[in-house]
Amino acid sequence: MNPRLMACVAFCCALVAPGLPVGAALTPEQLAQLPPPAPQTVNFTRDIKPILEKSCLQCHGHGRAQGRFRIDSRDTILAGGDSGPAIVPGNSAESLLIELVMGFDPDSQMPKKGSKLTREQIALLRAWIDQGAPWDAGVSFAKAEPRNLQPRQPALPKAPRKLTHPVDRLLAPYFAQHGVRTDRVVDDRTFARRAYLDVIGLLPPPQALEAFVADRSPDKRARLVRRLLADHENYALHWMTFWNDLLRNDYKGTGYIDGGRKPITQWLFAALETNKPYDQFVAELINPTPASEGFAKGIVWRGVVNASQTPAMQAAQNVSQVFMGVNLKCASCHDSFINDWTLADAYGMAALFADEPLEMVHCDKPTGQIAAPRFLYPQLGQVEYSTNRAERLERLAQLITQRQDGRLTRTLVNRLWQRFFGRGLVEPLDDMEQPAWHTDLLDWLAEDFAHHGYNVKHLIETLLTSRAYQLPAVPATEQAPTNFVFRGPFVRRMSAEQFRDAVGALTGEWYPKPDATIVRNDGATNRFTAIRAALVAADPLQVALGRPNREQVVPARPTVATTLQALELTNGSELAGVLRRGAEKTLRQQPELAPKALAHQLWLRGLGREPSRQELQLALDLLGQPVRQDGLEDLFWALLMLPEFQLIY
Repeated sequence: MNPRLMACVAFCCALVAPGLPVGAALTPEQLAQLPPPAPQTVNFTRDIKPILEKSCLQCHGHGRAQGRFRIDSRDTILAGGDSGPAIVPGNSAESLLIELVMGFDPDSQMPKKGSKLTREQIALLRAWIDQGAPWDAGVSFAKAEPRNLQPRQPALPKAPRKLTHPVDRLLAPYFAQHGVRTDRVVDDRTFARRAYLDVIGLLPPPQALEAFVADRSPDKRARLVRRLLADHENYALHWMTFWNDLLRNDYKGTGYIDGGRKPITQWLFAALETNKPYDQFVAELINPTPASEGFAKGIVWRGVVNASQTPAMQAAQNVSQVFMGVNLKCASCHDSFINDWTLADAYGMAALFADEPLEMVHCDKPTGQIAAPRFLYPQLGQVEYSTNRAERLERLAQLITQRQDGRLTRTLVNRLWQRFFGRGLVEPLDDMEQPAWHTDLLDWLAEDFAHHGYNVKHLIETLLTSRAYQLPAVPATEQAPTNFVFRGPFVRRMSAEQFRDAVGALTGEWYPKPDATIVRNDGATNRFTAIRAALVAADPLQVALGRPNREQVVPARPTVATTLQALELTNGSELAGVLRRGAEKTLRQQPELAPKALAHQLWLRGLGREPSRQELQLALDLLGQPVRQDGLEDLFWALLMLPEFQLIY
């Protein structure tokens, strides 16, 4: 823990430690040791508020009340806690706060760890108390009202006639304010590659790409997006990666041996292929059927690690994080230091999933208190107490998926915006209490999504048919800038699954068989044209490229390249084997193919364009005449290493 934070915690806890004397009279020697009150008139906001924020807020503000003491307002400070009032207005020498910060009692000296308050700070506190403890109007340390909770439908602003798309109309004033030029969009080839990879996770086939480029219809980009969304099978296979990361679904790994982990693959594929309305999708995960229960039940084996990882607590963490954009992990052990959620909040949510009454455990120490089952946001409704777990979960699903819950829709809108544009409207993705960089845009998209029956494909179409999506990609720095300005989609790396599928498209070498049993709508089992990477357990190549083990929720994968990735791409046996088998298959299936024709074919498959004269000559030098297998392997590898291949522009 940060030493300063430890000091703050110790300070606050000691302030209200049970059994301490309340305003005990100081001895003459102690009085002589007190720094005199600061001579100036104290300004609360300038002088006192920073001290309270640093020393007391983590334990006694924003909904926390250790020792039943809160600093929400002047009234709550005057009311005090278990040890009585902390201050006596007009008499700092008899105020418990001053006695404790001075450390006259070694057992209750504050802070117990870290630096003590300076004599100057104590002098300011004394002056503030002696001057009647004035409190500036509007200052509150109470828990703020939740953000992004209630639905809101902002009006679309007027925009130039050419801007008819709602996203672009909403962004027009923003772009004008920040001086962002939007007069240029990407060319057809770039757009098609971007859309193919974003919607179905595959590179555009050469013939389809050339037909799209040749099309002169003004609405061809919108029609392409709709056509890709109508490719239900490939859409489902691609988006399984997104949801597998969020729902901790996988095919092998820790937890499967003892039955503590259960896959939801078949349910998930069917939900995606049929475009199940999102409110129904969520309801079936929170109040699960046997096919979908693998998410909410948690991973049983982790329950023995510590109290904050029991199955019920994991279920509370996962549901809150994935669907409400709330991070409860810190609050599952103690009152959170990173947000306003408390241990009682986390256990109240966890109790909804528990089979038996749930005792609260603070930092692995039982408290003897039984958690009262309750939803995180009572503003949206309550879960009546019931010993029947199924009834509690049914009610919880109703609360989260009700039309009045604007957080559910905003959270998914934010996740999809980040997916397509590289950065969320709200960051971090799992802290939806933070402000959006464009509130009206987030709110409008969320309400439009709900208005259209929670149709995820409608939401995707809305995002991808906007001019904003067609803007040239901009480079993303490793660290998000402090004052972010949206200027267009970030340049993005392919995911591990996208990269491996693109390798399959280039070499013709796909995975031999899936690890997941999938029954399609037509009743066919595992009869896919090609086995996609999303259907198999992670191999060393996918792991190196960032595919997680999915033992916890993964809202977004790291985008920074690593040394492991460089080593695997340059010297990994997995990729080398794929390229070798791909070269063998290509030469076996097309033994008479001329080197020049083969080079053109590979450039169109992998990069969506013809090779330049220089590139063609280099390719011919590698391939040889007739084509050598090792030369073809080298050419495969050279194409895969190009940023043009690995990045989404």
